[in-house]
Amino acid sequence: MNKHIALAGKGGTGKTTLCALLVRYLVGRYPGKSILAVDADANANLNETLGLEVAETIGTILEDTKKPGAVPTGMTKDLFVEYRLSRALVETEAFDLLVMGNPQGPGCYCYPNDLLKRYLERLSKGYDFVVVDNEAGLEHLSRKIIPRVDILLVTSDASYRGIRSAGRIRQIVSDVGIQVGEMGLVVTRVGEEGIEPLKGEIEAATLPLRGVIPYDPLIVEYDLQGRPLLELPEDSEAVKAAARCFQQLF
Repeated sequence: MNKHIALAGKGGTGKTTLCALLVRYLVGRYPGKSILAVDADANANLNETLGLEVAETIGTILEDTKKPGAVPTGMTKDLFVEYRLSRALVETEAFDLLVMGNPQGPGCYCYPNDLLKRYLERLSKGYDFVVVDNEAGLEHLSRKIIPRVDILLVTSDASYRGIRSAGRIRQIVSDVGIQVGEMGLVVTRVGEEGIEPLKGEIEAATLPLRGVIPYDPLIVEYDLQGRPLLELPEDSEAVKAAARCFQQLF
């Protein structure tokens, strides 16, 4: 059975960075296994951390389906949407990427969203690992567009507010009835003081601690240079800490 891993966290907590490190880990740890990365964050930038250009997002496709005359003569809307969805998939030798985007047009997207849900369900069955970068509100998970979640990792920076925000995400999962096999907290950008001062907040968040990622100047350097995190060296502190975290899960 394939495995679905989702990441969530408020903006600025290192969620997308951790997602890129997870893709990097899976590519290196499981050569030959198929990996699908899905950027389901409205502020999509996972492709940049992975070093990929994206020409089309699911959001633009859903908007186009609502335009008069968008569907070519002789083609059903179902076939048109599936054709466009297949074109939106960015394929590489190591992994594939699909960017959800965020439709902005007025009106109901129920019909194309239903098509999207069915398409993603079929698509994900062809991969050994599906890694989903979500926004803090978990919209795509709550609407059941993402088929299922075996592991949900919630990120927080090393701050009281960050940990409390992570706890609220756990509450969202409970409130909207998202089915999650396993859930855990990953604290990122941790300084020399460690997480000892945050232990009380972590306990209050009722999220099992799955990993601690130290502040790594290489991450900042790569970000400033626009370099993909897949190129980080093996001795990067963030890479090593992320690997220790992921080894507990896979």
